[in-house]
This record gives sequence, structure tokens and C-alpha cells, in this order.
Amino acid sequence: MSSLPKEGNRGKMKMEGIEGDASVGGAGRYTLNPTRINSEDILFCVDVDSESLVEMKTAGVNRLDAIKQAILLFVNSKLSINTDHRFAFATLSKSAYWHRKEFSGDVESTIAAVRALSATTVSSGQADLTNLFRLAAHEAKKSRSQNRILRVILIYCRSLIRPHHQWPVNQKLFTLDVMYLHDKPGPDNCPQAVYDALVDALEHVSEYEGYIHESGHGLPRTLFRFMSMLLCHPQQRCPQDDCDIPKPLIKKSAEPANGEDNVHVSTSR
Repeated sequence: MSSLPKEGNRGKMKMEGIEGDASVGGAGRYTLNPTRINSEDILFCVDVDSESLVEMKTAGVNRLDAIKQAILLFVNSKLSINTDHRFAFATLSKSAYWHRKEFSGDVESTIAAVRALSATTVSSGQADLTNLFRLAAHEAKKSRSQNRILRVILIYCRSLIRPHHQWPVNQKLFTLDVMYLHDKPGPDNCPQAVYDALVDALEHVSEYEGYIHESGHGLPRTLFRFMSMLLCHPQQRCPQDDCDIPKPLIKKSAEPANGEDNVHVSTSR
């Protein structure tokens, strides 16, 4: 399964070239245009459909359990970078609904909100993202008035139901990241089609470069690794196709056969 969105140009930083001095070999000098990096308001939207209760490969842990832990790791790490970031929570069943509307950087209230997340045992049958985008757009305008930016992190768990939305293509007021947990492909599901729909939604609404990661391995550590990659600020991102981290810790051979260094890059998602 492909795990990278189509390459876009959101979030690219522009460099201004300045003609170099011929006396020093004509090497050009470059300056990076100054930009303001805004604090983030981050809205987590967690899929609470029945598939979020699927057991993972760690005994006694289902997807929602792992998602809760991953969110708390993300929040603590993000606040260690900048204590001015804030977080709110929504859930997704048939549509999106507020779970905790107030954006806050308070760790204790965030822990309480995350622990209170619960899933239904009955499939909702559809996943309409329109209300999620509507909520996010409304909050994004308030964030902008405070010189902040808004990001939505959607954590989606359905292997058959493709999300859909009705949202104008010219309204890009926030950035959308997606973490997609799914079953292995089989006759009763179509995770590739679901993934493609998520990529389309991301590119349709994102103001800056949005990232999407997916995993069908059922390993909590894979979820934690991808969530850590979402710590990067939307205003400081390269296109996801150019992102080659994290690299695995593989011992390099002492003498490569071709006389060049071999760099192994993990492509598993």
C-alpha cells in the first residue's frame, strides 16, 4: 500500500538567491526569508466507530487504548517544544462532534479528556467529515485573530468505509494530518480505497503541507513512531515525499562493495 500523499507545495519555504562575490569563487549566498512561526491550536478528531476497538498485537490493548497513549505522548512532547500550544478534542462516528471544545495547554485536563474517550460497539455505517471541517474552519478564524494557526489531526480506524465530505475547494483555513489504522487488505475491506479518500480530503482542505501515515501491522510502537513525526510544525515542513525520517539503526558494512556509503531508508508504513 502506498503511504505518501501526492506531492504538493504547501509549506515550502522560499529561498532568495543573492549574487555571489567573484573574489571568493563566485559562490552564491542565500538568505531565508524571515517568517513568523505561530503557536498551534491542535484539534484531535478520534474515530470512535466499532473498529477502534480492534485488538492490536500487544495483549490486552485495542486501537483506542493505543491512540490514547499516543495522544498523551504527543501532547507532552509538543508542550516540551513550546508551552503555548493548545489542544481540543472531537470524535468521529457518522459525523464529527465535540468532545472537549475548549483549547487548552493544561496537561491534567487534557489527560482527563483523553481518558474519557470511548467507542461504540456498533458500526455507524458512514463517516462524514463535513462537520469536522466546519468546526475546524470556525475555530481557525478565532485562532488567526490571536496570531495562531489551527491544525486537525484525524485518527481514522475503518478498513471498509470511505470518508466523504462536502467542502468548497477554495476554503483552506487549517492544516489536516491523518493517522490511519486499518486491517490487512481482504475480500471484506478496501483499505487502499479508504486511504486514497483520506489523501484526497487532506489535499482538499490543508492550508500548509499535511501529512498522512498508515499502518496495518497492529503494533502500538508503529503508531507512536508516526505520531512523533506529526510533531513537526506545519509552517516548517517539507513535502512529505521529501521526508525520509526516521531512519532505522542498521549497522553499515565496513567496506561497501561499490566503494560508496550505503544508506538504508525504511519505506515501511
